[in-house]
Amino acid sequence: MEELTYEESIRRASKTLCRFPLRSVRGIPLMEPIAQSWESIWSFCPDPSDLLISTYPKAGTTWTQEIVDLLLHNGDAEACKRATVAVRIPFLEIISPPPIPSGLDLLNKMNPPRVIKTHLPIQLVPEGFWKNKCKVIYVARNAKDNLVSYYHFDRMNHTQPDPGPWDGYIHKFMKGELAWGSWYDHVKGYWEERENRNILYLFYEDMKENPRHEVERIMKFLDLSLSDDVIGSIVELTSFKAMKDNPMTNYTFLPEEIFDHSVSPFMRKGEVGDWANHFSSEQLQLFEEDYERQMKGTNIPFRMNI
Repeated sequence: MEELTYEESIRRASKTLCRFPLRSVRGIPLMEPIAQSWESIWSFCPDPSDLLISTYPKAGTTWTQEIVDLLLHNGDAEACKRATVAVRIPFLEIISPPPIPSGLDLLNKMNPPRVIKTHLPIQLVPEGFWKNKCKVIYVARNAKDNLVSYYHFDRMNHTQPDPGPWDGYIHKFMKGELAWGSWYDHVKGYWEERENRNILYLFYEDMKENPRHEVERIMKFLDLSLSDDVIGSIVELTSFKAMKDNPMTNYTFLPEEIFDHSVSPFMRKGEVGDWANHFSSEQLQLFEEDYERQMKGTNIPFRMNI
């Protein structure tokens, strides 16, 4: 039987892919193929050496994946070109029609220690990660920028529900009706458990403001020790411009039937504060009132600007 590369399998299946509806899994809306395969995802048992990178969608996931891979390879840029980021660091819960391999398919072909990506809220992360005390890196991005980035992503990503108009999308975000559910519950869930479990909780805004400091924090969390020069090189290799120009990380390896970069590039701006270009004064007031209500009683130090 012919062994297809990841990219070739996607090209062959791309014509038949569609915008999948969302289905509830334990109260969380997930794309239908994920919901249909939920039991196999939930039963995944990682090795204690595996590392999980978790984020709400569009909160710096790919950025963090590339930083981690470079740290694990001592800053060797060529080693990180061995495959696209989607193959190097599989997406745990993603399920696509054959012949596209699922995240579980890719993981089952890899030997530990593996680096694994997820967008699952903490209560849906398979229990094996906690039982085996796996390290988890969580990245949170301020709600306004996260909302804007997710909106543009859903416009260009033809496997998730059509986002509809911007004004309506804001309401979907506030109500937790987007894929992977409520941003509010997501960021709070990991925050509340960060000291009870092996979680390094990072902020997108800190990574933008002082990338070297955050790369060093990740390095220490992984029990690594790299030279100052290597750390400096990793910071350069994971700058927004470098990653946007890198075919291993910019998702141009997916055909336009799946990710239509003519609508919006996967790596669009990568800025803090771009939300100010999208909200009307009425939308901003509505959003901020709702934000205050949903985040009441939490002490997560989000910054909307830097």
